[in-house]
Parts: sequence; C-alpha cells; structure tokens
Amino acid sequence: MVNIMDNQSSIEEQLDEPLGRVTILSYGSGHMLNDITSSCWFTYLLFFLTDIGLSPSDAAVVMLSGQLADGFTTIFVGELIDRFGHFKLWHAGGSILVAVSFSSVFGSCLPCKLTGTISSTMETVGYSTFAAIFNVGWAVTQVSHMSMVNCMTSNPTSRVSLISCRNAFTMIANLSLYGIALLIFSLLQSVSVIVQYRWIAYVSIALGSCFVVVFLIGTKEPGLNQHCQNKRVSRISWTHWFKKVLYYQVALVYMLTRLVTNVSQALLAFYVINDLEMPQSSKALVPAIIYVCSLIVSVILQETRWSSWRLKKYFSVGAILWILSGVGIIALPSRMHNFMYALSITIGVGNALMTVTSISMEGVLVGEDLNGCAFVYGSLSFVDKVSCGLALYILESYQGSTSTRKSLESASGYSVTRLGLGLVPAACSLLSAIIAYTMDLPDTRRRPLAEPLLA
Repeated sequence: MVNIMDNQSSIEEQLDEPLGRVTILSYGSGHMLNDITSSCWFTYLLFFLTDIGLSPSDAAVVMLSGQLADGFTTIFVGELIDRFGHFKLWHAGGSILVAVSFSSVFGSCLPCKLTGTISSTMETVGYSTFAAIFNVGWAVTQVSHMSMVNCMTSNPTSRVSLISCRNAFTMIANLSLYGIALLIFSLLQSVSVIVQYRWIAYVSIALGSCFVVVFLIGTKEPGLNQHCQNKRVSRISWTHWFKKVLYYQVALVYMLTRLVTNVSQALLAFYVINDLEMPQSSKALVPAIIYVCSLIVSVILQETRWSSWRLKKYFSVGAILWILSGVGIIALPSRMHNFMYALSITIGVGNALMTVTSISMEGVLVGEDLNGCAFVYGSLSFVDKVSCGLALYILESYQGSTSTRKSLESASGYSVTRLGLGLVPAACSLLSAIIAYTMDLPDTRRRPLAEPLLA
C-alpha cells in the first residue's frame, strides 16, 4: 500500500515538473499537417473543383460531405481516445488519412479511373468520399493532439507553453501555405491552374508530414495517469449546459464568427479573380495579408487583461470592421482592385478581434467546470462545422443555378460571389454583435487569455 502511494506521489511530482524546450517544440509541430491542409482546403478547394469541371453545387456537396464528417467525428473520437488512450497511435493514423486523402482530393478522380466512367455524378461521389475521409482523419489528429496536453503535464506554465507553441506552428503553417501558393502561381504560370493546385497540395503534404515525423519521434506517449483518470470520473452531465442561457448565446456567437471567417476564406479566391479581375498571384497574396494582420492583432491581444465588458467591446469593434469591409467588398469596382489590399487589412483585424474574443467567451462559459469542457468545445465545434458546410452549399447552389444566378445578378447588379462575400459575413457580424451585447458574462479579470486564444 505504501509502495502504491509512493509511486502515485512520484508520478504526480514528475507531472508537476516543467517540460523541456525540445518536448514543447516537438509537441507543437504535431498539428502542422492539419493546419497547412486546412488552410489550403478552405482557400482553394471550391476554386479547384470548379476549375476541373464540377458545377458550383456539386463542388459544394464535396465541401459539405467533409464538414459533416468532421463534425460527427469530433463528437465521438474524444470519447474513444478517453477510453483507449494511445494518443500517438491515433495521431499517426489520422495523419496518414489526412495525407493520403488530401492528395486524392486534389489529384484525379480515383473512382472514375477504376470504373472507367467519367461523369459529374461519379466525380462528385469520388471527391466527396475522399473529402469525408480527409475530414475524419483531420478530426482524429486534432482531438488526439489537443487532448494530450493535460496528460503530458500538470504544470500550468508548461501547459500554456504547449498550447502557445501549437499556436505558433499554426501561424507558420498558414503563412507557409500562402508562401507556397504565391511561389507556385508565380513560377508555374505556363502550366494549367489545376496542376498548380496539385503542386500546392503535394508540397503542403510533404512539408506537414515532415513535422508529423518530428512530433512522433520527439514526443513521449503520455500514460493514462491517475490525474487524467480522476478528471474523467466526475464528469458534468450534458444537461448541465443545456440549462444555461449563456451556453446558447456563446454557441450562436461562436458559430456566427466561424461563418464569417470560413465563408469569407472560401469565397475570397473567386472574388479577387472573377469579380476584381486581379492576377493569379492575388489568390495567395490577399489571404496572406489578411492572415498577417490577424496574427499581429492576435499577438497584441494575447497580453490584454480581459474583463466582461472588454470582451464585448472588442468583439463589437471586430464586427463593425467586418460590416464596413462587407460594404467595401460590394462597392469596390474591378478597375480599383488594388484597394483590395487595403481592405484586406481591415478584414484581418476584424477576423482577429472576433475570433479571439468569441473563443475567449467559450472559456468564460466553461469557467471552473473543467470536467465538462470537452462537451462544450466539441458541441460548439460540431455546430460550427455543420453550419459552415450548409452555408457554403447554399451559396454555391445559387452560383450553380444559371436562372437563379442571372435573375439575382440582374436584380442587384452584383454577382453571387460578391453578394455572398459581402453580405453573409456582414450580416453574421451584426447578428453576433447583438447577441454578444445581451450576454451576462461572469467577471473574467483574473482569467488570462492564454489557452482560449489558442483553442
């Protein structure tokens, strides 16, 4: 009995020890493949699918299948990992699915080759299948990677360092993707656009996979120690959250914020090329400017001491910036397309303010109820992914219906892409700001914005 208690005490002392820099760096690199492929997914997938001949509505079906698969997998994979452990095994399996399926999505239609049949239906089914597989692998990798933190160490400083390092690699991944895209669009102008997208996908997979190997070699598999087991014993029931008005308010604000960022990211390439008639390199340069501005603001906000009123205030400022950006997107004529670079700065700042504060609101909602945080983050992530998939499907369906598109364009004088990119994020920003204003948030002055920012 004494030996058991001594062993438990020894384990707890080890968990309290701060982690070394090598461990922190190797852990942070583990989400690089997910981040770089995700950035490519939302920025270029719809553009790629329509370029290879799929109708906008069929391309939207491919995107929707992936989002639905991601949402449902996120809910269940956490429970499976809690039950069986082996974080690195789950991570490796998910990464393999991501690499193989992502290269297939941006490659040729494999089912078409196997059956010898080339039709829009077969292509849609083929790409949708690999899109679903990709998002299942993505969700498995994400959940296993994020859930390792609490079992790797109980030292609060080390936990923040792990998540901060993960966030730093996310920034590197996004900027790397746009750097790769800008380089390929500039150097491979003589080849088809489809080949350019495939090179972007293949280089991204190769780069991300190298970091996965670094993670698997440099990160020690955490055991299901007593600390983690105790956290799982006293879980808070799901119904606890359903009784809170704040849960629904935060869920709506988070969902609307994600709609703003994801819908704008997915439609941006169409807008700068088709509506503003900018050069191909702008598909990489404009998103890069948005992300750099968002990154700078996020780093500045990392040092902010937050209170309830300040959360609402900063969120409202971000929403107002996006409403102004939406007006600018609709009104900007193609002959003045260079103003899009200045507009990108406003969009980037608005994205950062809304994203940082909305995720921080999740942290305020959870409060000290750590044993129920998995359901909160999982359920909000599910709503985010499904709503984003449905929104893009609806927008692309309007784009694919010739009669509807022409009647809408003749009535408004603007394309569906311009209206979608300008009105949908602006409307979501306005609605989310109204909901945020009605929130009764607990005091957050003692809660640093270290972990919520990086969720």
